[in-house]
Parts: sequence; structure tokens; C-alpha cells
Amino acid sequence: MKVMKFGGSSLADSERIKQTVQIISDVEEPVSIILSAMKGVTNLLIDAAEKAEEGNEEYKQNITTIKETHLKCISELFGENIPDVLLSGIDKKLSELKDILHGVELVQECSLKTKDIVMSFGERLNCYQFTFYMNYLKKPASYIDARTFIKTDSNYGKGSVNFQKSYKLINEKIESIGNTIGIITGFISSDSDNRTTTLGRNGSDYTASLIGAALDADVVEIWTDVDGVLTADPRIVENAFVIPQLSIQEAMELSYFGAEVIHPYTLIPTIDKKIPVYIKNTLNPTAKGTLITDKSSEKDRIITGLASIDNVSLINIEGGGMVGMPGIASLIFNSLAEADVNIIMITQASSEHSISILCRTEEVALAKQKLKKNLDLAIQSRKIQNIEVVDDLVIIAVIGEKMIGQIGLTGDLFSTVGKANLNIFAIAQGSSERNISFVIHKDDKNLALNEIHKRFIG
Repeated sequence: MKVMKFGGSSLADSERIKQTVQIISDVEEPVSIILSAMKGVTNLLIDAAEKAEEGNEEYKQNITTIKETHLKCISELFGENIPDVLLSGIDKKLSELKDILHGVELVQECSLKTKDIVMSFGERLNCYQFTFYMNYLKKPASYIDARTFIKTDSNYGKGSVNFQKSYKLINEKIESIGNTIGIITGFISSDSDNRTTTLGRNGSDYTASLIGAALDADVVEIWTDVDGVLTADPRIVENAFVIPQLSIQEAMELSYFGAEVIHPYTLIPTIDKKIPVYIKNTLNPTAKGTLITDKSSEKDRIITGLASIDNVSLINIEGGGMVGMPGIASLIFNSLAEADVNIIMITQASSEHSISILCRTEEVALAKQKLKKNLDLAIQSRKIQNIEVVDDLVIIAVIGEKMIGQIGLTGDLFSTVGKANLNIFAIAQGSSERNISFVIHKDDKNLALNEIHKRFIG
């Protein structure tokens, strides 16, 4: 069994859909297909929800644009042979969407629960038309709404999956469609009351991984518009190239630090089942892509790849009274948890005089507010002298399996950064030694990536 997921760029228009169908047709073994929405449709849906919430009737134009996008695609795929039931099905779904958004407009409120329902229409519309096209080409296919078998909690916007229940339902559903090809909606799921939830933005990769794990697939393929995982962002590093093979640990590090072709949660189910994952290019299907497995790959170089996270801020908490003060770290982290702030990176001086925390810039104001409130007694007693925020920063992550135990690598790395006259605000390295991360000003990002890539990767 092979599980194949195709992203929005692979399904942008009728020509891309035809290419995708050809790729599927070339597969000889049993296959399950997971599809994202057509390119741009999810953004239109989110924008429509936001406009409706504001009472802005322009959301209706978004619905019209979504309708025109799908009808144009259908017309180009089917010509004069468009099935009436396909058009009526599209109209029914869009009518349902319009009613939901009209309700949002009336109450001028769009909860995460409602937004999940709105966003679900992208995948539902695309899989519906794709299934009809497959059958039109005499390739028996069955439309499957993933909400029927991927079960989560009620954490709208980013549901946590009930693996045991979902795996059981997935197997039952795939078995029920016989020898037809399942065309499955990515990204969407449902809770125990069958209310729509989602797996987080770009969660279609996660859908593919869940289905692959449930079916004990031989391989999961993620089809996108690049040849695989690259050593760095090619828009910044001209000499970046495709990495032929990654260990799961390397892939997880790269995904966390912004390698956009991999969703951070994608690999969890495949890790459990030791299922290999390929990253492939719909526009260049003969390219080998990147293989991600549980085995360490043989590489000539120490560093596998570079990644980065933009738009981060540094919160420095300093004070002589913090030295030996029990519970101070716990108080800081609990404060950030109360503010629902995600901590990306932490560093602490061995003197315990300061703690530095990296978070998203959009979260920093709330984080500082909560810290000042909860640390007020320590601030008033001067145990903490300062809570300082530094904005306009970026995290650079240097990642590689062979970095483990490499004496002198850290010195060589920071010597390279120093020769480029770049100032480092903070440094962190996990005990696994697969990742060295450091923080610099955003204006220095391109130079840092190019210099490190040139020195260590090529």
C-alpha cells in the first residue's frame, strides 16, 4: 500500500490536476490519495470568515471567486461532458458555505469552531471534483470525507488525534471501498460529537501520515512543487541543493525550524510505524526527491542543512536576586503558559543571573505583560532588575546527524559567523548535538546562511 498526498500547488488548476492524475495512474500497487484544497482557496476562505466577522459583505466576492475557480477547472477537465450531479454537488456545498458566513456576518463573530467548518470547504470541494474526474477517466475512485474517520478532541484549530479510534475507523473505511482509489480530504477531522475540527494549517501532510500508519503502508509520499528537502532556502542561498536522504531526527529538526515542505507533526505516526516518507515534486516526477527514514544516512559532510525562524523576539529576564532563588524558572514558564505563549528557545547563564527566552514577536507584548504581573513581587524587591525585549531577530538552526561528537565544530561554526562580523544574541544546543541554534538580527540572516552554507555544505 502506498499513501500519496498532493498539496495545493500540485492542484492549482486543471493542468496540474491532470499531471497529478497521471502520477497516480503510474502507480501499480494499491494506493490512497490525500488532497489539499486548490492553491489559494484556503486563504480565500479564511479571508471570507474574517470579512464576515467584520460585517463586510465583500466576503460574498470570495465565495464567487472560489466558485469560479472550481467551475473553470471543471470545465477544462470535462469539456462538454460535465456531470449534472457534480455541478449540483458543488452548488450545494457553496450554498452551505454562504449560509454559514451569513450567520457569521449577522452575529459578527467567528469562533475557532466556525472557522474550522469554513476552512473545511477547500478540501471538500477539491476532493469532490477530483473524484468525479478520476471516474470520468475510468479510474474507479471513491470520495472520502476524513471527518468520518480521523477523530480528535475539541481543540478547534489544532485538534489532538485519538490514534486508536482513528486507526480503527480508517481501516474500516478503506476496506469498505473495495478496489477503488480513496480520494481523501486532507487537513480536516472531527471530534467525538462529529463536529468539524482541523489538524492545524498544512495539516494535510499529517492526514497522509495518519492514514499511512493506520494502513501499515509501505511508503508515504508528500508531493509538492520542489524536488525535495533542500540544504537551505534557495531564495536566499543560491547553491542550495536537494538532500537525498534524511534521518527522522534531522527531518524533525528541519521541520520545526521552518523547512516548509514538511509539516512538523507529519512524521509522528510514521516514526511509530517506521514507515519511510518521500518528498517528491509533481512538476518533476522523475526526480528522486528526499527519502526520510529511521536510518541514519551516509553523508560526506558534517552539517546536513540550515533552517531559520523569522519574526522572533528575545525576552531577557535579569537580576542578582535570581541566583539560587527556588522556583523562579517555574514561575517564568508558568507565566508564559498562562499567556498561551509558545517558547521557541531558552538559554540561561550558569550564574543563574539571567534567563533568555525566544518567542514569536506577535506574542511578546502579552508575554511581557504577564511576566511583569506574575513577577511583580520579585521586581519590587529588586530580585529582578530588568525585563528587556529585543525585537527584529531571527533564529538560525544548523542541523546534522554527523554533528554528534564532532570536536571543534562549534568553534569553527562561530568563527565563520564572527568573520562575517555578525553579532550573536543567544546560543542553544540540545543534548542530542544534532542542532546548534543561535539568534542574530534579521538584517544579518542572508549573510549568515550563505557564509555557513559555503563553509560547511558547499
